[in-house]
Parts: sequence; structure tokens; C-alpha cells
Amino acid sequence: MNTAAGAGAAKEAFSRQAAVFDRIDEANPLIGWVRERVRKASLACMHAGERVLELNAGTGIDSVFLAEQGLQVLATDQAPGMVRELQAKQRPGLTLEVMELSFLDLARLQGRTFDHVFSNFGGLNCTDRLDEVVRNAYGLLRPGGHLHLVIMPRTCLWELAWMFQGRFKEAFRRRRKNGTRALVEDVAFTCHYYDPSEVIAMVPGAHRVLHLQGLSVLYPPPHAQAIATGWPAATTWLGRLDDRISRTRPFRAWGDHYHLIIQRKA
Repeated sequence: MNTAAGAGAAKEAFSRQAAVFDRIDEANPLIGWVRERVRKASLACMHAGERVLELNAGTGIDSVFLAEQGLQVLATDQAPGMVRELQAKQRPGLTLEVMELSFLDLARLQGRTFDHVFSNFGGLNCTDRLDEVVRNAYGLLRPGGHLHLVIMPRTCLWELAWMFQGRFKEAFRRRRKNGTRALVEDVAFTCHYYDPSEVIAMVPGAHRVLHLQGLSVLYPPPHAQAIATGWPAATTWLGRLDDRISRTRPFRAWGDHYHLIIQRKA
């Protein structure tokens, strides 16, 4: 699938999912577990009044939360269905601006600067041009600003465990050179995986890595909700263990996702 076709398919898939996206999120506590850790780490770098650009904001779950913390948020997404859901959440007193915008079209924001560029839950895995996205996002940061990126890496222990079920093709799908097929709302598109070292190497200017944490390294990822429901005590124990190891080598580069915060030097 070429880049243009892949982007169009992902746009259609997530636009179709927009109407039920919030219900899916609310019904799965494993998603909330991840979101809580991402927010905690990002808020440690954020201050009320600062400007945040969210890429692939979806229905605005994080955008609304950040605006409620006193941040000025520009929430962007390329899927019209998601944008409609975002616009419906705007209300007086909430510093939330909404724009239909692909993360591949950040040149449209030229002349604006932000204190933070934020992207959650692997939306950036929907492109094979991540280097371009990182470079353009970094260019929108003021000196001292931060990139907050949640991306899916090549190593996920929960998926590798599929080997024990004989599902070898699925277990190693993140290792495929040209990405792997994903399916959302019966629409297929290509998903690409990036390790933290690859993403850090894409940052064009002087910077420092402030935070790197694997997410759902041992704790069940969102697609393992049935396992978590059937084994609640084990899930709680795995969550505690995950919190202890997820910022150490090699686990910080593993997981269903990882959270990377990079600061642009002055």
C-alpha cells in the first residue's frame, strides 16, 4: 500500500470509528491504565497557560483533559468523524481549538509555536514518514518546549507470547520491514513500528531525552481485556511490577507502546 493510499485508508477507518470511540475507551480499564501513566509523566513538564498541539487527537479525550488543566490546546486530527466529535466537546471557558489536519501537513501551522506537541496511543504508527512528522513537529516547538510521543515499538512481549500458541506470523508482525496490515471498522491500512532509538535519531536539533517508559510491558495491553478480567489479582500484581521496571533497560523500549518525552534545548 503506497503512502497516499495508506493515509487515506487510516483516515476512513478512524472516521468510521469516531461515533463509538469514547464508548470503547470507557469500557476498557486497560486503556485507562495506560492513559493515566502518560498523563502523569506529561503533566510533570506542563504548566497552565502553555500551548499544546495534539496530533491525531481522536475524539479529544486527552485534549479536553489537558484544556481542563488550564493549557491552551489545539487538537488536530485528519479524520472528519473524529473532528466532529472533537468540535462537539468545545464549550465556553475551555481553551480548546479544533482543526482538521493531518500530522503530515504540519506546514499549515507555520508561524505558530507551541510549548508541547503531544501524540498518544500510537497514531503516529500510521505513517512510514515518521521522520518528516518528527522534524516538522520539532520545528513548531519554542526553545525549551517538549515532544510527548506515545508510539508502538517493535518488541511487545504479549505479542511475542503468541509463539506458544503457534501464531508465529502474528508474533513477529512488528518486525516486518514494510509494516503490517491493521484492520479498523473493516478498513485495512498499514501500521509501522518504531523503536525509541529510531525516533530519537529523527529529532533534528539539540535536545535531551527527559522520559522514556514502556507501557504495558508486563501489564496486559488493551487487546488482552479478557485475560485481565479473568485474572484480576494477577493483573494487579503485573501492574505493580510494570511500574517498577518500565523505566529501566531494556523494558523502557518495549511494551504495547512506549512514552518518549524530548525537550528542545534553548
